[in-house]
Amino acid sequence: MTSLGLYLTKKSVNKAMVSRRTGISQARLSQLTSNQSTKLRADELYLIALAIDIDPGKMFKEVFSDLKLEN
Repeated sequence: MTSLGLYLTKKSVNKAMVSRRTGISQARLSQLTSNQSTKLRADELYLIALAIDIDPGKMFKEVFSDLKLEN
């Protein structure tokens, strides 16, 4: 499961509702939540955040919390 998938599961988000509100297909949401090699686009994250009434910045920080700059 991806970090987005874990986030949505933690928030008990219904992916069918997200799909209806955002226009992102259920197949694409499934890829984004289960396939580590699938890249999440900024516009998709923004729409998902709006659909579940979460601040996009906070969601971004949590979903990508594992990214760090190299020294």
